[in-house]
Amino acid sequence: MSDPHYSQQGSGRQVWPSEQPRQNPGWAPNPYAAAAYPAQGSGPVPLWAPLYGASLPEAASRFFKKYGTFSGRASRSEYWWWMLISGLVSIVLNVIMLSGAAAGAKLGPNGTSVPGPAYIVGLILAAVWFLAVIVPSLALTVRRLHDSNFSGWMYLLVLVPFIGGIILLVFTLLESKPEGQRFDVPA
Repeated sequence: MSDPHYSQQGSGRQVWPSEQPRQNPGWAPNPYAAAAYPAQGSGPVPLWAPLYGASLPEAASRFFKKYGTFSGRASRSEYWWWMLISGLVSIVLNVIMLSGAAAGAKLGPNGTSVPGPAYIVGLILAAVWFLAVIVPSLALTVRRLHDSNFSGWMYLLVLVPFIGGIILLVFTLLESKPEGQRFDVPA
C-alpha cells in the first residue's frame, strides 16, 4: 500500500506520527519531542501537520505561520503554549492600562473619575493586540478541535451561556485522536 501510516514490516499495524522519532538538530535528544510523519523521514514536521511536544518558540512561530489556516490540526502543546503567551500579554496590557488610568486620574465636573492619558495608550495597544490575534486564535482553536476529532463548528458552543465555554475548554484539553487525521490537508 502507498499509505504512509502503515508500517513496511508487513505487520499490518498502523504507525502513528506520535510513534515516530523527531530529530532536533543542535539540541540534545528529547524523549518527549514531537513525532515526525513517516512519509517525511527525519527533519522538521511539515507545517500542515500537528507538532506534538512543541516548545514555546515553536508554538508561537507556527501560530503566526498558520495565521488564518482553519484546516488541519494543532496539538495540545501548540494550543496551550499559545494560550499561555496570549494570557501573559493580556495581563501585561491590563497592568499598563490600569496603572495608566490611576497615574493621571482626576475627577470630572460631575464627580466621576477620569482616567489618565496613559490609559488611552494601553487601550490602543490592547485593541491592536486583539485585532492582530483574533483570527489566528480562532483558527488555532478550530485546529485543536480537529485534533480531538471534533468539527470546527463545535467552537460555536461558546455562544451557549455559562456551560458552552466550559465544554469548549474540556474539548481542548482532550488528547489527540488518530481519527482526527481526516482533517489533515497534506501539502
